[in-house]
Amino acid sequence: MRRAVTGVLVVGAVAGTAIVMLWAAQRKLIYFPTRSVPPAALVSEHIEEVSFPTRDGLTLAAWMVPAARGTGGATVVLFHGNGGNRADRFPIAERIAAAGHNVLLVDYRGYGGNPGSPSQEGLLEDGRAAIEYVTSRPDVDPDRIVYFGESLGAAVATGVSSTTPPAGLILRSPFTSLSDVAAVHYPFLPTGLLRDRYPSIEWILGVDVPVLVIAGTRDTIVPISQSRDIHDVAPGPKRFVAVEGADHNDAALMIGAAVIDEVVAFLADLP
Repeated sequence: MRRAVTGVLVVGAVAGTAIVMLWAAQRKLIYFPTRSVPPAALVSEHIEEVSFPTRDGLTLAAWMVPAARGTGGATVVLFHGNGGNRADRFPIAERIAAAGHNVLLVDYRGYGGNPGSPSQEGLLEDGRAAIEYVTSRPDVDPDRIVYFGESLGAAVATGVSSTTPPAGLILRSPFTSLSDVAAVHYPFLPTGLLRDRYPSIEWILGVDVPVLVIAGTRDTIVPISQSRDIHDVAPGPKRFVAVEGADHNDAALMIGAAVIDEVVAFLADLP
Protein backbone atom coordinates (compact mmCIF):
# COMPACT_ATOMS: atom_id res chain seq x y z
CA MET A 1 0.00 0.00 0.00
CA ARG A 2 2.82 2.39 0.90
CA ARG A 3 4.56 1.64 -2.39
CA ALA A 4 1.35 2.37 -4.30
CA VAL A 5 0.85 5.64 -2.48
CA THR A 6 4.50 6.59 -3.02
CA GLY A 7 4.16 5.79 -6.72
CA VAL A 8 1.11 7.99 -7.03
CA LEU A 9 2.88 10.83 -5.23
CA VAL A 10 5.94 10.52 -7.50
CA VAL A 11 3.80 10.54 -10.64
CA GLY A 12 1.87 13.52 -9.31
CA ALA A 13 5.06 15.39 -8.51
CA VAL A 14 6.49 14.70 -11.98
CA ALA A 15 3.26 15.80 -13.65
CA GLY A 16 3.13 18.92 -11.53
CA THR A 17 6.72 19.78 -12.40
CA ALA A 18 5.98 19.28 -16.10
CA ILE A 19 2.98 21.59 -15.89
CA VAL A 20 5.02 24.27 -14.13
CA MET A 21 7.74 24.01 -16.79
CA LEU A 22 5.19 24.24 -19.59
CA TRP A 23 3.59 27.24 -17.92
CA ALA A 24 6.93 29.01 -17.77
CA ALA A 25 7.92 28.14 -21.35
CA GLN A 26 4.55 28.29 -23.09
CA ARG A 27 5.23 31.48 -25.05
CA LYS A 28 8.33 29.88 -26.55
CA LEU A 29 6.00 27.19 -27.87
CA ILE A 30 3.63 29.75 -29.40
CA TYR A 31 5.80 32.47 -30.93
CA PHE A 32 8.61 31.72 -33.40
CA PRO A 33 9.94 35.10 -34.53
CA THR A 34 12.60 35.56 -37.17
CA ARG A 35 14.41 38.56 -35.78
CA SER A 36 16.64 39.50 -38.70
CA VAL A 37 15.02 41.11 -41.73
CA PRO A 38 16.78 42.11 -44.97
CA PRO A 39 17.02 45.78 -45.95
CA ALA A 40 13.87 46.73 -47.82
CA ALA A 41 15.90 47.98 -50.80
CA LEU A 42 17.26 44.48 -51.36
CA VAL A 43 13.73 43.08 -51.55
CA SER A 44 12.06 45.72 -53.70
CA GLU A 45 12.52 49.36 -54.63
CA HIS A 46 8.81 49.84 -54.02
CA ILE A 47 8.95 49.26 -50.26
CA GLU A 48 8.82 52.21 -47.89
CA GLU A 49 10.44 51.51 -44.52
CA VAL A 50 8.28 53.01 -41.78
CA SER A 51 8.00 52.92 -38.01
CA PHE A 52 5.40 53.84 -35.41
CA PRO A 53 5.11 53.96 -31.61
CA THR A 54 3.00 51.75 -29.39
CA ARG A 55 1.19 53.07 -26.36
CA ASP A 56 3.46 51.09 -24.06
CA GLY A 57 6.62 52.77 -25.32
CA LEU A 58 7.99 50.62 -28.13
CA THR A 59 8.84 51.70 -31.66
CA LEU A 60 8.01 49.09 -34.30
CA ALA A 61 9.45 48.86 -37.80
CA ALA A 62 7.18 47.89 -40.69
CA TRP A 63 7.04 48.01 -44.49
CA MET A 64 4.56 50.02 -46.53
CA VAL A 65 4.00 48.72 -50.05
CA PRO A 66 2.17 51.44 -52.02
CA ALA A 67 -0.50 50.75 -54.60
CA ALA A 68 1.10 50.16 -57.98
CA ARG A 69 -1.44 52.22 -59.88
CA GLY A 70 -3.73 55.14 -59.23
CA THR A 71 -5.50 56.13 -56.06
CA GLY A 72 -8.80 55.30 -54.44
CA GLY A 73 -7.97 51.76 -53.46
CA ALA A 74 -8.06 50.28 -49.98
CA THR A 75 -5.20 50.03 -47.51
CA VAL A 76 -4.60 46.50 -46.27
CA VAL A 77 -2.93 46.01 -42.90
CA LEU A 78 -1.44 42.53 -42.97
CA PHE A 79 -0.79 40.63 -39.74
CA HIS A 80 1.33 37.52 -40.32
CA GLY A 81 1.30 34.31 -38.32
CA ASN A 82 3.42 33.17 -35.37
CA GLY A 83 6.59 32.57 -37.39
CA GLY A 84 8.83 34.57 -39.71
CA ASN A 85 8.54 38.31 -40.27
CA ARG A 86 7.36 40.92 -42.75
CA ALA A 87 9.83 39.92 -45.46
CA ASP A 88 8.10 36.54 -45.82
CA ARG A 89 4.81 38.24 -46.69
CA PHE A 90 6.09 40.65 -49.31
CA PRO A 91 5.05 38.38 -52.22
CA ILE A 92 1.36 38.58 -51.32
CA ALA A 93 1.65 42.30 -50.56
CA GLU A 94 3.18 42.83 -54.00
CA ARG A 95 0.22 41.16 -55.69
CA ILE A 96 -2.33 43.12 -53.67
CA ALA A 97 -0.48 46.36 -54.46
CA ALA A 98 -0.50 45.46 -58.14
CA ALA A 99 -4.29 45.43 -57.94
CA GLY A 100 -4.32 49.04 -56.74
CA HIS A 101 -4.21 48.81 -52.94
CA ASN A 102 -1.68 49.92 -50.31
CA VAL A 103 -0.35 47.23 -47.97
CA LEU A 104 1.23 47.72 -44.55
CA LEU A 105 3.29 44.68 -43.55
CA VAL A 106 3.26 44.66 -39.76
CA ASP A 107 5.91 43.04 -37.59
CA TYR A 108 5.05 42.45 -33.94
CA ARG A 109 7.27 43.13 -30.95
CA GLY A 110 10.15 40.66 -30.96
CA TYR A 111 9.80 40.05 -34.71
CA GLY A 112 11.83 41.48 -37.57
CA GLY A 113 14.30 43.32 -35.37
CA ASN A 114 11.61 44.96 -33.24
CA PRO A 115 12.10 45.36 -29.48
CA GLY A 116 10.02 43.61 -26.85
CA SER A 117 8.66 40.11 -26.34
CA PRO A 118 5.44 38.78 -27.90
CA SER A 119 2.30 38.13 -25.89
CA GLN A 120 -1.43 38.39 -26.53
CA GLU A 121 -1.66 41.78 -24.87
CA GLY A 122 1.45 42.97 -26.69
CA LEU A 123 0.36 41.84 -30.16
CA LEU A 124 -3.04 43.46 -29.76
CA GLU A 125 -1.29 46.66 -28.72
CA ASP A 126 0.94 46.39 -31.81
CA GLY A 127 -2.12 45.92 -34.00
CA ARG A 128 -3.82 48.99 -32.60
CA ALA A 129 -0.64 51.02 -33.09
CA ALA A 130 -0.44 49.89 -36.73
CA ILE A 131 -4.03 51.03 -37.35
CA GLU A 132 -3.39 54.39 -35.71
CA TYR A 133 -0.34 54.80 -37.94
CA VAL A 134 -2.02 54.07 -41.29
CA THR A 135 -5.02 56.19 -40.33
CA SER A 136 -2.69 59.16 -39.82
CA ARG A 137 -1.15 58.92 -43.30
CA PRO A 138 -2.38 61.49 -45.85
CA ASP A 139 -2.29 58.88 -48.64
CA VAL A 140 -4.69 56.53 -46.79
CA ASP A 141 -8.48 56.78 -46.84
CA PRO A 142 -9.42 56.01 -43.20
CA ASP A 143 -12.78 54.65 -44.37
CA ARG A 144 -11.13 52.04 -46.60
CA ILE A 145 -8.76 50.26 -44.22
CA VAL A 146 -8.95 46.46 -44.28
CA TYR A 147 -7.32 44.06 -41.83
CA PHE A 148 -5.83 40.84 -43.23
CA GLY A 149 -4.74 38.27 -40.65
CA GLU A 150 -3.10 34.91 -41.22
CA SER A 151 -3.40 32.15 -38.60
CA LEU A 152 -2.26 33.79 -35.33
CA GLY A 153 -2.45 37.09 -37.20
CA ALA A 154 -6.11 36.34 -37.90
CA ALA A 155 -6.66 36.36 -34.14
CA VAL A 156 -4.80 39.66 -33.84
CA ALA A 157 -6.84 41.17 -36.67
CA THR A 158 -10.09 39.96 -35.12
CA GLY A 159 -9.18 41.24 -31.68
CA VAL A 160 -8.30 44.68 -33.02
CA SER A 161 -11.49 44.68 -35.14
CA SER A 162 -13.61 44.18 -32.04
CA THR A 163 -12.51 47.59 -30.72
CA THR A 164 -11.55 49.42 -33.93
CA PRO A 165 -13.75 48.10 -36.78
CA PRO A 166 -12.21 48.10 -40.27
CA ALA A 167 -13.97 48.47 -43.60
CA GLY A 168 -13.49 44.75 -44.09
CA LEU A 169 -11.76 41.77 -42.51
CA ILE A 170 -9.85 38.99 -44.29
CA LEU A 171 -8.97 35.92 -42.22
CA ARG A 172 -6.75 33.15 -43.54
CA SER A 173 -6.82 29.93 -41.44
CA PRO A 174 -8.41 31.54 -38.37
CA PHE A 175 -8.88 29.46 -35.22
CA THR A 176 -11.68 29.71 -32.67
CA SER A 177 -9.16 30.16 -29.85
CA LEU A 178 -5.57 29.24 -29.20
CA SER A 179 -6.79 26.99 -26.40
CA ASP A 180 -8.92 25.07 -28.91
CA VAL A 181 -5.96 24.60 -31.25
CA ALA A 182 -3.75 23.48 -28.37
CA ALA A 183 -6.38 20.96 -27.29
CA VAL A 184 -6.27 19.38 -30.77
CA HIS A 185 -2.49 18.93 -30.74
CA TYR A 186 -1.91 18.39 -27.00
CA PRO A 187 -5.05 16.70 -25.66
CA PHE A 188 -3.15 15.42 -22.61
CA LEU A 189 -2.18 18.89 -21.39
CA PRO A 190 -4.29 21.37 -19.37
CA THR A 191 -4.64 23.88 -22.22
CA GLY A 192 -7.01 25.94 -20.11
CA LEU A 193 -3.90 27.23 -18.32
CA LEU A 194 -2.72 29.12 -21.40
CA ARG A 195 -1.93 32.74 -20.66
CA ASP A 196 -2.47 33.79 -24.28
CA ARG A 197 -5.81 32.35 -25.41
CA TYR A 198 -6.81 34.61 -28.32
CA PRO A 199 -10.58 33.92 -28.07
CA SER A 200 -11.41 34.82 -31.68
CA ILE A 201 -14.79 33.09 -31.54
CA GLU A 202 -15.82 35.63 -28.89
CA TRP A 203 -14.19 38.64 -30.54
CA ILE A 204 -15.76 38.03 -33.95
CA LEU A 205 -19.25 38.36 -32.47
CA GLY A 206 -18.67 42.10 -32.14
CA VAL A 207 -17.31 42.59 -35.67
CA ASP A 208 -20.20 43.59 -37.94
CA VAL A 209 -18.23 44.23 -41.16
CA PRO A 210 -17.75 42.25 -44.39
CA VAL A 211 -15.62 39.19 -43.67
CA LEU A 212 -13.73 36.85 -46.01
CA VAL A 213 -12.56 33.57 -44.47
CA ILE A 214 -10.06 31.40 -46.36
CA ALA A 215 -8.99 27.94 -45.19
CA GLY A 216 -7.29 24.82 -46.51
CA THR A 217 -9.22 21.56 -46.57
CA ARG A 218 -6.16 19.63 -45.35
CA ASP A 219 -4.89 22.09 -42.77
CA THR A 220 -3.05 20.04 -40.14
CA ILE A 221 -2.40 23.02 -37.85
CA VAL A 222 -5.78 24.76 -37.66
CA PRO A 223 -8.69 22.40 -38.39
CA ILE A 224 -10.89 23.80 -41.14
CA SER A 225 -13.86 23.25 -38.84
CA GLN A 226 -12.57 26.03 -36.59
CA SER A 227 -12.27 28.41 -39.54
CA ARG A 228 -15.85 27.53 -40.55
CA ASP A 229 -17.03 28.24 -37.02
CA ILE A 230 -15.49 31.72 -37.18
CA HIS A 231 -17.27 32.33 -40.48
CA ASP A 232 -20.57 30.99 -39.25
CA VAL A 233 -20.83 33.26 -36.20
CA ALA A 234 -19.56 36.45 -37.90
CA PRO A 235 -22.56 38.81 -37.83
CA GLY A 236 -21.84 40.79 -40.99
CA PRO A 237 -21.77 39.92 -44.71
CA LYS A 238 -19.39 37.01 -45.18
CA ARG A 239 -17.86 34.55 -47.59
CA PHE A 240 -16.06 31.26 -46.92
CA VAL A 241 -13.46 29.95 -49.38
CA ALA A 242 -12.03 26.43 -49.03
CA VAL A 243 -8.76 25.78 -50.88
CA GLU A 244 -8.91 22.12 -51.81
CA GLY A 245 -6.02 19.94 -50.65
CA ALA A 246 -4.10 22.83 -49.06
CA ASP A 247 -2.24 22.48 -45.78
CA HIS A 248 -1.53 25.36 -43.42
CA ASN A 249 1.73 26.56 -44.97
CA ASP A 250 1.23 25.41 -48.55
CA ALA A 251 1.90 27.98 -51.25
CA ALA A 252 -1.61 27.47 -52.63
CA LEU A 253 -3.09 28.71 -49.37
CA MET A 254 -0.58 31.45 -48.69
CA ILE A 255 -0.18 32.99 -52.13
CA GLY A 256 -2.03 30.83 -54.63
CA ALA A 257 -3.85 32.42 -57.56
CA ALA A 258 -7.25 31.42 -56.16
CA VAL A 259 -6.47 33.14 -52.84
CA ILE A 260 -5.19 36.30 -54.52
CA ASP A 261 -8.26 36.43 -56.77
CA GLU A 262 -10.59 36.12 -53.78
CA VAL A 263 -8.75 38.82 -51.82
CA VAL A 264 -8.69 41.24 -54.76
CA ALA A 265 -12.39 40.61 -55.49
CA PHE A 266 -13.25 41.20 -51.82
CA LEU A 267 -11.38 44.53 -51.85
CA ALA A 268 -13.06 45.57 -55.10
CA ASP A 269 -16.52 44.91 -53.63
CA LEU A 270 -16.03 47.17 -50.62
CA PRO A 271 -18.31 50.22 -50.55
